[in-house]
Amino acid sequence: MLREARAFINDYYSENQLDGAYKRWQKIETEIENTGSYTHTFDELSYGAKLAWRNSNRCIGRLFWKTLKTIDARKVASVQEFEEALGHHLEVAETRTKIRSTISIFPPIASNGVAPFKIKNYTLLMYAGYSVGDQVLGDPKNVEFTQYCESLGWKGKGGNFDLLPVVYSVNDGPDQWYQIPAHLVSEVAISHPEFDWFGELGLRWYKLPVISFMSIRIGGIVYPAAPFNGWYMLDEISTRNFGDEHRYNTLPLIADYLELDRSSPFWKEKALTVLNEAVYYSFEAAQATMVDRHSAVDQFMKFMDQEEAAGREVTGDWTWLIPPHASSTTAIFHTEMKDELKFPNFV
Repeated sequence: MLREARAFINDYYSENQLDGAYKRWQKIETEIENTGSYTHTFDELSYGAKLAWRNSNRCIGRLFWKTLKTIDARKVASVQEFEEALGHHLEVAETRTKIRSTISIFPPIASNGVAPFKIKNYTLLMYAGYSVGDQVLGDPKNVEFTQYCESLGWKGKGGNFDLLPVVYSVNDGPDQWYQIPAHLVSEVAISHPEFDWFGELGLRWYKLPVISFMSIRIGGIVYPAAPFNGWYMLDEISTRNFGDEHRYNTLPLIADYLELDRSSPFWKEKALTVLNEAVYYSFEAAQATMVDRHSAVDQFMKFMDQEEAAGREVTGDWTWLIPPHASSTTAIFHTEMKDELKFPNFV
């Protein structure tokens, strides 16, 4: 903790061109020696969250790391306050249809190792998956988690797009669940500008991708509940969530509507292009923030240039950064980088 705290404080004061780093470090060092930990100021917490985003190897949207809004939820102590804070995050992150990158940081792990709050969902908003014979209604990725939610007493409607509850624990106690009120969740119905039949598929997706199962580690302090969001890249919804065979697997149905010859080796690409068009068109029509793969890669390459100019080497997980569709047409496909973990970061 001493080592990470010293490195973080040095970076914080240096990058923000502030005076008083040594004096602040002396105070932190004394606090750690006396209590085994220390407390970040809000400005340190906020900047640490920004650095964690900047250091996130699997994120392609890091160009905007300086714009991250931090909600300080470290004083949240009760279940009611925690659940209200989750709803507050959704309200803050989506304002007048536009999405702002936001993180809510709850209390850190206690000196005895207990996590005051811990979220079990990989994202706050998730669609249920139900096993019905040899078929799945909803999202196949979430079948096991849906069954776990049901074991806790939650009951879904058995549809393709039932929003799951948030499962969380308090002080490492038994898991409990909370259903986020429907009026706080914005969803986009998917249609196509040319094909009227596309709306008959009944597809929809939520606007906010709030990653919630990861902890954030800043200067040696671990905050086990720190849900954060950016906005969707097109391929995340269209190519992966709707297109993957082990997810909603919509390509065969779209191919049938398009009357494609499925003996051709190109039918999936043709169906996928129409699917991408539909998702992008629908989010644009709903004025919901989204980025296409080419714009996202251009932004990431600009981020790399800015970091190089600042004397910092960009690390990244190439297998996560390349778009899953038409990846070789983007500059990042031909870019090499190290996949090394830097702190602050999400873990």
